[in-house]
Amino acid sequence: MEKITLGGGCFWCLEAVFSKLNGVESVLSGYCGGHFPSPTYSQVCSGTTGHAEVIEILLNPEVISLTEILEIFFLLHDPTTLNRQGADAGTQYRSAIFYHTETQREISLDVIARTHAAGIWKEPIVTEVTPIPAFYPAEDYHQKYYERNPNQGYCRAVIAPKMTKLQKLFLEKIKK
Repeated sequence: MEKITLGGGCFWCLEAVFSKLNGVESVLSGYCGGHFPSPTYSQVCSGTTGHAEVIEILLNPEVISLTEILEIFFLLHDPTTLNRQGADAGTQYRSAIFYHTETQREISLDVIARTHAAGIWKEPIVTEVTPIPAFYPAEDYHQKYYERNPNQGYCRAVIAPKMTKLQKLFLEKIKK
């Protein structure tokens, strides 16, 4: 098993998408990259702790590679907006890869370079690529949020379109 930690805006969105993929054993929403130990959601939302909303993915590399995870990551969030995803603004919503090994750093930089070269995004990719600092799991009510609240307004307006995009682009990778 391999672990990677990704930030791409609201962790509810990322958790919903990545939990549906074959080879992803678990997804945990949490906080990473800040200077304040064991932050709460309200503290992170204040923008003063330096943390990003992230997901920690445990994947089986024999089923899905880190490269595939990152290719999906770069298509399902906007890695060109600094500290913003849609209406969500602040450092807590930054695009980030918190790598656990040097190989993950190299793969991340390669995928970023190939994504840029492919012209998928018109603006430069601003995704932060840094070693994993402390990871703090988010409160229980954030875990599996979309699964438990699919009809909530944010879920319908923001997450559901990402789920549709996942099905359209990566149907063969989705759990049956």
